[in-house]
Amino acid sequence: RPQRGGNPATKGVRWAWFGEQIVRVMGFPDRRACRVAVIGAGAAGLVAARELQREGHSVVVYEQSDGVGGTWAYTGEVEDDPLGLRSDRKRVHSSLYASLRTNLPHEVMGFLDFPFVPKEGRDGRRYPRHEAVLSYLQDFAEHYDLLRLILFGRKVERVAMCPPACEILNCPSNDIDPCGLMEYRDATSKDAGDEEGGPGSVKGGDFVDCRWSILSSPASFQDLFRSGDEEVEEEIFDAVVVCSGHYTQPKIAEIRGINRWPGKQLHSHNYRVPETFKGQVVIIIGNATSGEDISRDIAKTAKEVHLSGRTWMCQVDMAQPIGALGNIWLHSEVDSAHEDGTVTFQEGTDAVADAIVHCTGYSYSFPFLDTQGIVTADGDCVAPLYQHVFPPALAPTLSFVGLPLKFDYNDWLASQCGCASLEPWRREIAITSILGRRGYPDSYRDAWPDQSLHEIAMAELGALVTHI
Repeated sequence: RPQRGGNPATKGVRWAWFGEQIVRVMGFPDRRACRVAVIGAGAAGLVAARELQREGHSVVVYEQSDGVGGTWAYTGEVEDDPLGLRSDRKRVHSSLYASLRTNLPHEVMGFLDFPFVPKEGRDGRRYPRHEAVLSYLQDFAEHYDLLRLILFGRKVERVAMCPPACEILNCPSNDIDPCGLMEYRDATSKDAGDEEGGPGSVKGGDFVDCRWSILSSPASFQDLFRSGDEEVEEEIFDAVVVCSGHYTQPKIAEIRGINRWPGKQLHSHNYRVPETFKGQVVIIIGNATSGEDISRDIAKTAKEVHLSGRTWMCQVDMAQPIGALGNIWLHSEVDSAHEDGTVTFQEGTDAVADAIVHCTGYSYSFPFLDTQGIVTADGDCVAPLYQHVFPPALAPTLSFVGLPLKFDYNDWLASQCGCASLEPWRREIAITSILGRRGYPDSYRDAWPDQSLHEIAMAELGALVTHI
């Protein structure tokens, strides 16, 4: 079990932007050391744990698997419900497929003060395989001595407020402001000169003194919680940081007639290797990054792949196949599916298909979190949150890390922490990569037009590595 004590705050360090935003506000007015639970040991959970520990808090990280990495920890295992719709399905956290390479260069993926650079014996390509990312996160955890904080193999079953806070905040689930706290904080933040104002500001007013109960069970015995077995453990914390990711609850395309269509369906969350589709005709729904990648992976073994997209970045010729083997056809959205196996597209063409793979994204889902209805996760939105981090009525004792991914948001967080904005080269490289994977998805990882930016980045990161 991890040691419970935190280390003294470390001075003069360059902090990762989102980790410090959590601890800066979670510091509490009297700067007392708090016992904080972090849910998940992926990228967000690891950096949150490091920053909280630097501030002198006692940190416990819950991780249901046997290692760090979160979604970057590949497993060949898949769920027993290929579409991921059943609530009682066997859950598998990772969404990686075996051949996955990053869709961003390694130099823009690392934490600001712990660069992600090639190492001997690992995939040294600019867009490496997923194993290199996992190794990087393992290096981070080991370098900052985080492994001793982590409870491996513990699945969080329930996170709930302890009395008296839960009694103070108890209300019907459709009332998201039971005590008028949001209205009060809105008013006090405006009085304090908060230019942004608006419901959910955490810059003014008092906070509810709330503690949290966490029930966890051995990850290999998830049914013990339902049976009330003694393997279930309860621990109490001053605060909880949710870093459990949001790539586990699939969203599925709605298709007219799909209930009568005889083929097999799955979500990309449960896709691993192309051999499953050898000799088949496969429909891929969704032409974002996963759809583009998986269509090319499956095309290695499939007879035909039909990639359906809502929109295309540029004019595409839907009459001509693409791909290395010339067996990928591009289409507009799927219009309908039929009993004879035919799938019809909106542009009027059709294909008799064996399988449909939904590359249609994910919904936010935190089934373990009980906030008496104060915080809700509804598909594409977690609300109400101040700047995607703090629920106003429960700040600073409950927070979320890693929900949005936008440059301006990152720079705003950095400014709140007293850190510099992201380097210009980091932004330019990311934008170039995004345009590349949309414009030439077959080659953008290995033929890049921003070599000069890459050299600038590697020079800066190389200098930083020597000081770690």
